[in-house]
Amino acid sequence: MSDFIRSNRSSESFASSASGISYDTGLRSYMVKIYNFMSIALGISGLVAFLVSSSPALMGAIFGTPLAWVVMLAPLGFVMFFGYKLNSLSSEQAKNYLWIYSALMGISLSTIFIAYTSTSIARVFFISAATFGGMSLYGYTTKKDLTGMGSFLFMGLIGLLVASLVNIFLKSSALEFALSAIGVLIFIGLTAYDTQKIK
Repeated sequence: MSDFIRSNRSSESFASSASGISYDTGLRSYMVKIYNFMSIALGISGLVAFLVSSSPALMGAIFGTPLAWVVMLAPLGFVMFFGYKLNSLSSEQAKNYLWIYSALMGISLSTIFIAYTSTSIARVFFISAATFGGMSLYGYTTKKDLTGMGSFLFMGLIGLLVASLVNIFLKSSALEFALSAIGVLIFIGLTAYDTQKIK
């Protein structure tokens, strides 16, 4: 009888271990898929930004007219629309919206290639990628529940957007610096929070 109990416990332990391995493999595969989509989206944004900035005619047509406001605000409007429709979209529609959003962001960010050197763009890209990777890893591995941070960070993000829009008219360099610093902190927190939420 004791051999039977021992054997039964051993098989339960093995099943539990196999289930844990299956969960880890599935979770890892899921996270890799998400980061692959993000990488493709980032690539689309970068490529579109580079192509638009390389065409003086296109830059003049967009940023030399009131269309510049549409291009600058389109990603924000798209995020709001996407957030509203997210639960009713199929995965294929969500992917297509992601590619459209990425292209819009590329057009919106194309002036970066005019305003800054390729060296400074590359430096900021790698710093941002390393920060994102570090905070995403923290959000993935931490045992601390980050749920409470979500609503606080989202309110901070809304405040940041409103203050940024106001500063377009104020043109205050001190406010711009403060918004940059606050923005970095908000997005660092959101990266860890969103990674844990996805997990």
